Amino acid sequence: MNVLGIESSCDETAAAVVKDGRKILSNIIDSQEKLHRRFRGIVPEIASRSHVEKINAVIEKAIQKTGRVDAMAVTVGPGLIGSLLVGKMTAEALAWAWDRPLVGINHLEAHLFSALLDSPRLEPPFLGLIVSGGHTHLVIVEDFGKYKTLGQTRDDSAGECFDKVASMLKLGYPGGPAIDKTAKLGNPKAIPFPRPYLTGSWDFSFSGLKTAVLYYLNDFPEKISNVEDICASFQSAVTDVLTHKTFLAAKRYGLKKIAVGGGVSANSELRKKFNIESRKSGIRAYFPSLILSTDNAAMVAAVGFYKHQRGISSKHLQVDPSLPLTNWEKSSLPFSLSPFGERGG
Repeated sequence: MNVLGIESSCDETAAAVVKDGRKILSNIIDSQEKLHRRFRGIVPEIASRSHVEKINAVIEKAIQKTGRVDAMAVTVGPGLIGSLLVGKMTAEALAWAWDRPLVGINHLEAHLFSALLDSPRLEPPFLGLIVSGGHTHLVIVEDFGKYKTLGQTRDDSAGECFDKVASMLKLGYPGGPAIDKTAKLGNPKAIPFPRPYLTGSWDFSFSGLKTAVLYYLNDFPEKISNVEDICASFQSAVTDVLTHKTFLAAKRYGLKKIAVGGGVSANSELRKKFNIESRKSGIRAYFPSLILSTDNAAMVAAVGFYKHQRGISSKHLQVDPSLPLTNWEKSSLPFSLSPFGERGG
C-alpha cells in the first residue's frame, strides 16, 4: 500500500510517498529556513503563507514517480495553527477528489517512528526519545498507537535551548547545527555547566542551563571570544542529561531498544554518546538518517500506514496546536507506572 504523507506543522512544507510503512518512494521537503533566519525564529504568518504557496508543487513532485496513492496521512498537531490548517485542508481536498481514505497523524508519534524507515529490524516495544525544537519527551512505545509518556520538558525543550544559546553567542539560526559545528573545535570540559538531571523524575528542564550560559557570558565577558569552548561545554551538558535519563529509563523498564527522533537527534555528540552507552549496556539505539531527523512527511506516511491498517480514517479532521500524545485504543501496558522508574502491580 502506498501512503501519501503531508507535513506542514511548522516551517517545512513536505510530502512523501511510503510503501507499506517502510519503503520511501519519494520524500520532498521545502525548507523555509532562509525566510525565518533574519528573525532568529519562526514567524507563524510567514510560515503559513509559504505553505500555501509551496504545498501543491511539493505534493505534485512527491507523487510524480510513485504511481498510485492508496491512502493519505497528514499532520494535525501539535504545531502552528495556520501551518497545520494548510496541510489539513489540502489533504482533505485531495482525499475527496481522489476518493482515498485519510488519517490524521500526531507529529510527536511521527518522530517516535522516524527511525523505522532506516531500520527494518526496529519494532515495538521500545523506549522513544523525542528531542526537537518544541518538544523533549521520553515515551514507552508498546505498539503502534500504544504509548506511555514517562516524562517531558518542564520548560524549554532541548532544541529551543540550543537556539537560544546560539542566539546569545550570535551564531545564527537554526542554533542546533551551528552549535554542533562550533563545538567540534572546543573543549567540552572547559566550563562546568550544570547537569539538570532532576533526580526522582523522568522530566527534563533546560531553562536553568540556558540561564547558566547567560550568567557565564555576563560574568566573564572577556571569555566570550572563546565561543568554541562555550559551545562544547553547553552541548556536553545537554547530551549528558539526555543520554543518562534515557538509558536509565530503558534499564528500569527492561527495554532493549531505544529510538530517537526529532531535530536534535541529528546532533553528532548525542549520537556519539548514545552509541558509547549502547555498547556498554547492550541496549540498541536507533537514530533516523539526518534527512529524517528534521520535520518530514515520510515519517507521517509511515505512521499513516499502520493507523489505516487498524481501520482508523476520517473524511474530516480537526487540527490542534497543542495536541497531546494519546493512544489509538485503550492502553494494554502490562504494568502500571509510578512517578519514577518502578514497576507497579
